[in-house]
Amino acid sequence: MKNTCEVEPRPKTFRDLIVSNWFWRSANATIIGAILGYLYYHFTHDTTGASTFMSTPLSGILSGGFLGWFFVNRPCSSC
Repeated sequence: MKNTCEVEPRPKTFRDLIVSNWFWRSANATIIGAILGYLYYHFTHDTTGASTFMSTPLSGILSGGFLGWFFVNRPCSSC
């Protein structure tokens, strides 16, 4: 089975990074994940504080942003 995936090298300079598709795909996924994390907190927040995962808006934003970034940059992703 022939692998048809072509791997693009990561940008070497900061300017190349900012204009690269790799950067914007990761940035957009992180922002969308953070928004969804906050919305999840907003609609399902725990008033007792028993859940440390989503007990504050900041933890919802950070965990959602990480999950969005990880979804795009997962190490075992296929092309």
